Amino acid sequence: MARHRIVSLLPSATEIVCAVGGEEGLVGRSHECDFPPSVRELPACTAPKFDPEGTSHEIHERVKAILEQALAVYRVDADRLRELAPDIIITQSQCEACAVSEAELLRVVNDWLGARPEVVSLRPEFLADVLGDIRRVARALGMEARGAELADRLEGRMAAIAGRARSLGSRPSVACVEWIEPLMAAGNWMPELVEMAGGENLFSDAGRHSPWMEWDELRARDPDAIVVLPCGFDVKRTMAEMPALTRRPGWRDLQAVSEGRVF
Repeated sequence: MARHRIVSLLPSATEIVCAVGGEEGLVGRSHECDFPPSVRELPACTAPKFDPEGTSHEIHERVKAILEQALAVYRVDADRLRELAPDIIITQSQCEACAVSEAELLRVVNDWLGARPEVVSLRPEFLADVLGDIRRVARALGMEARGAELADRLEGRMAAIAGRARSLGSRPSVACVEWIEPLMAAGNWMPELVEMAGGENLFSDAGRHSPWMEWDELRARDPDAIVVLPCGFDVKRTMAEMPALTRRPGWRDLQAVSEGRVF
């Protein structure tokens, strides 16, 4: 079987490709793909059109300004893509602000002459869609059996956790913060993960995009636990950004804070 030449423009898709055994076929990645660490050696085919440094608020304002002009948030390096000559490119159509969009990629690909690569665009909204995307990427790579095995194994692990969680006596209320300033709650599959782990998710609905959240609303609901997971930030960057939360009036009075249940 001939090996595919794969460019992944989405960190989660890059992890999927490697998890099903397709890493040897990767020839390019997005500027954010960093796991497994070996993929960092691959050439980056995208770049943000905004300065990614600064506070959550500053990044939000820069991205908002670009989107208000109906422009793409990320730049695709068309020349590099042509040089790499992939036959499969993986992107997403779930969020214009998070990664290169399908529309932007197709605009670049449609300018090519000769053979056109297959574009696999992921759009997960529910948890089942994430597992489905594993199978879908594996199928595109000719590794369908490996994708099915991985998805089944992950599903089994989650079912085991859900089974243990059902035996707990109480269900703590949980606020998942996807962006710190302005405040945004984590939507899509995060509510399902919280429920599966034995919690009661606040502020967002499964299968729907992440909603904005007011600080006074968070204080009023006073969750038992707060999970802070800003989109695109690692733990170190998240910790550096935490003062934007901890300096807010009433932070120390929150139950999750006083009981040490901020993660």
